[in-house]
Amino acid sequence: MAVKEILQLGNPVLYDKSTSVEDVLHDAIEELVADLRDTLVDFRDRHEFGRGIAAPQIGVLQRVIYVKMPSGFDGAMINPEVVWADDRRVDIWDSCFSFPELMVLVSRAAEIRVEYTDELGRRKIIDAEGDLSELLQHEIDHLDGILAVQRALSPQAFATRQEWERSKQL
Repeated sequence: MAVKEILQLGNPVLYDKSTSVEDVLHDAIEELVADLRDTLVDFRDRHEFGRGIAAPQIGVLQRVIYVKMPSGFDGAMINPEVVWADDRRVDIWDSCFSFPELMVLVSRAAEIRVEYTDELGRRKIIDAEGDLSELLQHEIDHLDGILAVQRALSPQAFATRQEWERSKQL
């Protein structure tokens, strides 16, 4: 496995819808998961942020994400689908590997339920709230060709990472 280049804002691949994975246990999927994990870890080491990555961000249009949360959730989610979303909304500043210097204020469901297949081919369901809910919605959006910049609450809902970090210290 290897660290892959992360596609940046404006790359047309990021706006394409991903296809479902048919053979979850195929060697190519195992390699993709390893590439996503390695790329996520490398990005975090260099930029000091990041909790998940979607396959389209490395140019692979398949429904696979890799999540590594400080709270302990760590692994691949293959063919993830939101099967329930809370009506309650939260406004949150979102960041992305595909535009690391930009923060975007978006609205997300407060809680969601996601069905997915893990790396071993087991079907799973996870109820997510807080940071995990926000992250999974962000990554699943990537699988659907939707970027956080497209979900901005208004034209004023953008800040540079530097401005955003400075505002947190006030």
